[in-house]
Amino acid sequence: MSLLERLSDLLRWQQKDPSFNLPWKQDSFPLFSDSTPLYHTRKRPEALTPQEESDLELAMQRLNELSQKCVQANVPLLVDAEHTSVQPAIDYFTYNAAINHNKGESPIVFGTMQTYLKDAKERLLLATEAADKMGIPMGFKLVRGAYMSSERKLASSLGYASPIHNTIQDTHKCFNDCSSFLLEKVANGPGGLVLATHNVESGKLAAAKAHEIGIGKVNHKLEFAQLLGMSEALSYGLSNAGFQVSKYMPFGPVETVMPYLLRRAEENRGMLAASGFDRLLMRKELGRRLKAALGV
Repeated sequence: MSLLERLSDLLRWQQKDPSFNLPWKQDSFPLFSDSTPLYHTRKRPEALTPQEESDLELAMQRLNELSQKCVQANVPLLVDAEHTSVQPAIDYFTYNAAINHNKGESPIVFGTMQTYLKDAKERLLLATEAADKMGIPMGFKLVRGAYMSSERKLASSLGYASPIHNTIQDTHKCFNDCSSFLLEKVANGPGGLVLATHNVESGKLAAAKAHEIGIGKVNHKLEFAQLLGMSEALSYGLSNAGFQVSKYMPFGPVETVMPYLLRRAEENRGMLAASGFDRLLMRKELGRRLKAALGV
């Protein structure tokens, strides 16, 4: 995390001052838009130490090796998103790996765009435009975002407006707009899209749009994703309609998995209503099976 923070500071400072030289920087797509907040980096950061440069080289090497294995196995590699304090470095790593390993029609390396951020759509447009110019098929996973409390608190403590949309409706609109844009893009050219959402309305809109523009059903260019145990009705509904659906299963020690699940709960505040719907469907199915077993 400390290396990601250092790299993000340096990348942000170069955005503020284009003459700021980063000798270690390799090819990437744009990491910032004109509206991306840069308040995390208040003063000119020091250059990377020899140890940090060595750590960076090792990190790039690991990601490249992992990406190459995924190319050989034809398994997409989805790089997740984090706090805005470290996201520039994560995007830098992801885009560099995509440039090196994404070939042909179907991308292997996918970046993640958090649509609760006000600058998400602008950054998405800049990244896809740059990828098109370089002839790189780019994959994106769309999520809403999970660090609302900490992001607002940090911005407020530094005297800045929150980087997160002011209303949940604005976040929904951003997610759906980005989804529609990427669906049209992958329908007419190379690329890939994973829609990670527990929102039934977003799922319905995307499925209708995919049908309208002819992406078809089980298609390697489009996939929906939900967490195991959440929005099961949405997952089964999309799967039964012929779309490819993945269920994410968090795996690891309880002390690391629980904070992840709590962030997902905050990210999906409307999930309680959705889970009520899931329970209703489960009760109906249980009743149907009991009647069938009893021959009623």
